[in-house]
Amino acid sequence: MEVYLIRHGIAAERGTYADDEQRPLIDRGRDKTTKVAERLLTIGVKFDLILSSPLVRASQTAEILKKVGLGKTINTFAPLKPNGNIEEWLQWLHSWQSDRPKKKLALVGHQPDLGNWAEMLLWGTVKGQITLKKAGVVGIDLPNIGTPISRSTLFLLTSPKWLLREQI
Repeated sequence: MEVYLIRHGIAAERGTYADDEQRPLIDRGRDKTTKVAERLLTIGVKFDLILSSPLVRASQTAEILKKVGLGKTINTFAPLKPNGNIEEWLQWLHSWQSDRPKKKLALVGHQPDLGNWAEMLLWGTVKGQITLKKAGVVGIDLPNIGTPISRSTLFLLTSPKWLLREQI
């Protein structure tokens, strides 16, 4: 199963909203996220399901992915909130993956959590080494059910700047 960890796009500055969960994407964030989504589509990426943090900036990012055509279904998933628990997601994944071993799943959330989740999936521990830029993407191929999750394989780690660079 391919899992794509996608950080939300550029949002309003911290402290500009009384409730941080309500911070939306700014115009530049919507534009850049749309370009990243379009680029992913051109290289053949499509999701069977998009799971999103319930925070506004993440749910807006997920909506952009859907609008561009990367997926048809978005589910809000509380463990993708800041400081969310990867174990809750792994439990959910085990039941969802059991009849969908070849599917592609997008997780839209926040840094440092997505970087930490990627490290847990790859190395079984958090090392603080993977950082996702806003609208950045990590692609991980998860092992079959019953195999230790730390035997996952990294196949994509890209910033929006690199993904959107001009073709040579």
